[in-house]
Amino acid sequence: MAEGAALRAVRGCLAAFPREARELGWTESIPYLDRPPSPLEFYRDWVSPNKPCIIRNAISHWPALKKWTSAYLREVVGSKVVSVAVTPNGYADAVFQDRFVMPEERQMPFMDFLDIVEKKVTSPNVFYVQKQCSNLTEEFPELVCDVQPDIPWMSEALGKTPDAVNFWLGESAAVTSLHKDHYENLYCVISGEKHFLLHPPSDRPFIPYELYQPATYHVSDDGSFEIVDEKSADKVPWIPLDPLNPNLEQYPLYAQAKALQCTVKAGEMLYLPSLWFHHVQQSHGCIAVNYWYDMEYDLKYSYYQLLDCLTKAMEVS
Repeated sequence: MAEGAALRAVRGCLAAFPREARELGWTESIPYLDRPPSPLEFYRDWVSPNKPCIIRNAISHWPALKKWTSAYLREVVGSKVVSVAVTPNGYADAVFQDRFVMPEERQMPFMDFLDIVEKKVTSPNVFYVQKQCSNLTEEFPELVCDVQPDIPWMSEALGKTPDAVNFWLGESAAVTSLHKDHYENLYCVISGEKHFLLHPPSDRPFIPYELYQPATYHVSDDGSFEIVDEKSADKVPWIPLDPLNPNLEQYPLYAQAKALQCTVKAGEMLYLPSLWFHHVQQSHGCIAVNYWYDMEYDLKYSYYQLLDCLTKAMEVS
């Protein structure tokens, strides 16, 4: 077979694979479970086939659902200095002006952050408590007793405890750009709503990646933001496309992708499987906690790596 014909054949296989995977594995919407599953049920029906679901009544016993009011958070966390991501546009860890731009990580009293979220203090910028690496246990240990240290049926299903437990609170303008993680992710909404746009790993041939110079927002003396390159850091592969307003002239293959959208309400839990692409929005002042369990680097992961490598090879050929 000539080289050109071989490349066309590979492209055809990559284009057909996401459609076949959808027909075999994905529904038109995210299923709901009315109760938390047993460890065996969860592993068999959701983790192993890599399918998302929304679980009701899994965290209804958490004190946080009733206790985590603004008044309670002010009393318990108060003037403690915490890490807050600050951006001019709400997009942290996202492509902007041909850079992969990370937020300014500002250290500020938690009550000052709440003043901004509650509009008691006005700011032209967007503030979001979103530091990961288990920021709930590291920065907000005062709140840990109001949730669980892990999700017992998930820990038993996977035979491990979470690698991180993260606390999220921010403005509605704060948006998480489209990306994927190597975690089995349980996303628990305490108050407000989270809006997810999801793509299965099989959609990878339709989702563009490009390499970007990493940079960070810095606030100048006059209060304006400047973008400062992290010159010693390697370029970062990231998705340049906004799934809410995709530029199909620049990225025509994305028209063949098929996103799933869902809203996770207070008291609900989203199981977001490893390697799924996700874009996240939220209602103003939404509070959430998520549990990251590291994925198994098994044959499933090897298959995804092969898909990713083949897609990259076709993008540059």
